[in-house]
Amino acid sequence: MTLPARTARALAVLVLLFGAIAAWNTAPTPASAAEPLQSLVPVPVSVQPAAGVTHAITAGTRIHTSPAAHGVGDQLAALLRPSTGYALPVADTTGVPADGIALLIGGAPASVGDQGYQLTVTSATVHLRANTPAGLFAGVQTLRQLLPAKVESRTAQPGPWTVPGATITDHPRFAHRGAMLDVARHFHPVATVKRYIDQLALYKVNYFHLHLTDDQGWRIAVDSWPRLATHGGSTQVGGGPGGYYTKAQYQEIVAYAAARHITVVPEVDLPGHTNAALASYAELNCNGVAPALRTDIAVGYSSLCVSKDITYTFVEDVIREIAALTPGPYFHIGGDEANATTDQEYRTFMDRVLPLVGKYGKKPLGWHEFIKTTTDTGAVAQYWGTTTSNAVVQNAAARGQKVLMSPANKAYLDMKYHSGTPLGLSWAGLIEVQDAYNWNPGTHVGGVPESAVLGVEAPLWTETVVTPAHVDFMAFPRLPAIAELAWSPWSTHNWDAFRLRLAAQAPRWTALGIDFYRSPQIPWTTTTTTPTTTTASGTWTPNHAYTAGNQVTYNGVTYQCRQSHTSQPGWEPPTTPALWQRL
Repeated sequence: MTLPARTARALAVLVLLFGAIAAWNTAPTPASAAEPLQSLVPVPVSVQPAAGVTHAITAGTRIHTSPAAHGVGDQLAALLRPSTGYALPVADTTGVPADGIALLIGGAPASVGDQGYQLTVTSATVHLRANTPAGLFAGVQTLRQLLPAKVESRTAQPGPWTVPGATITDHPRFAHRGAMLDVARHFHPVATVKRYIDQLALYKVNYFHLHLTDDQGWRIAVDSWPRLATHGGSTQVGGGPGGYYTKAQYQEIVAYAAARHITVVPEVDLPGHTNAALASYAELNCNGVAPALRTDIAVGYSSLCVSKDITYTFVEDVIREIAALTPGPYFHIGGDEANATTDQEYRTFMDRVLPLVGKYGKKPLGWHEFIKTTTDTGAVAQYWGTTTSNAVVQNAAARGQKVLMSPANKAYLDMKYHSGTPLGLSWAGLIEVQDAYNWNPGTHVGGVPESAVLGVEAPLWTETVVTPAHVDFMAFPRLPAIAELAWSPWSTHNWDAFRLRLAAQAPRWTALGIDFYRSPQIPWTTTTTTPTTTTASGTWTPNHAYTAGNQVTYNGVTYQCRQSHTSQPGWEPPTTPALWQRL
């Protein structure tokens, strides 16, 4: 062995040791700003740098598009105009432009399929090619990350606006890359949902699962059963006014997502998790008595009355009305934690309900328990267990049914990062960023090969998540980790490389106003501080350790700390009743 080889091996060991040490260091040293081509999340299939080449976006730059891609061009221009101050006109083309930015349908390698793209950056041009507008949109998200983070600003920033020269050829590992937002435990208005959709789009998520109903609230209007929304939607966890979406508002969400090439999957959880519906209509209960609305977080106690015909009239009406508003292929029927039904009752219920999903043009998707009741190969089981062995899911895969991977101890964004995290639950375990990243969806469950895996979804339940800042904190930085598992080939999976690329995302999140969790496992490239709410002594302050019993003032009101925690921006006492009691 030569000296250079020994040196290389020693350096490799040092790199691994440094990564392992820094992963557990509570105060990592910020890394240097990474080169954009080495900072992409999700990491592309192939990146071929062009040494010494850059492309400058200037006041004279034009965006050329194939006619079918004009909408993607408009979105790119809308992103770039506020920060650059440039006009960036968008015009259709039938050729291959020799200057500016070109978004072209066709000409990409066959390997990119219908969701991938090829991005070629030279000094003269940026050519983005794909077979579909969805592929172009994915490529635009990569181009976006190749520009300085300040491009995300909504006000004019100083240039230059340069893109490194390269050829990037990219396509997803899994066709289904999802995220779920629970709007039933705490209602989240349309603006919050749209904000989250924008965050998902940046990381190439293409399915958005809305958990619309649960014991604590019903969040969508159903014309044939109006009290579902007006009564069942009138509260939430911890009390409060709750809320619901009108049909027009739900369609607004669907359209907003579709414009970002994201498909909405509506969920109505059945036959359990139905107390809000049972409280709204007494006739849905076997005893004909409506229970009280619930604002706690208990589960497993409620069920529609399996033996009543009106139950299936109700279910059909709900599926029919919501399916008519939803152009996507799936209707999520829940099916989990139906502890108030016997196994036979559960099967009887699903035998009658699953055909109704098909009747209204949708494929049934549900939490994995339901898949034991059907041999329909179009039905998809969403695995949410915490083990790597599950007979129900294994048998489904053997029958040819697809599995959507959402193991709760890996992919649930509502789990605490560590025991001191003030938001979230911990029943499935604590999930730090490395835990969210270090699992393989294609081999995670025994007997479920990658060929049987439809994709990956990161659910965000909201028992403790009340504000947009709470959503930010629980989703970031774990959402990009899950998104990379869903998009990037397993051959690229490397924690030490990922943590550096993730660190380089921080300035972009800061520019976007995302209040992310600053995990000690990540050598963040930027640090930010938030001023206190007032200069007076004893006021609530972000980034400060509080213990149970501490009292603070905020906007002239006194609050007492309910549980020890370190405060974060967005956790102001009025918005976090789980942490602060108003005195």
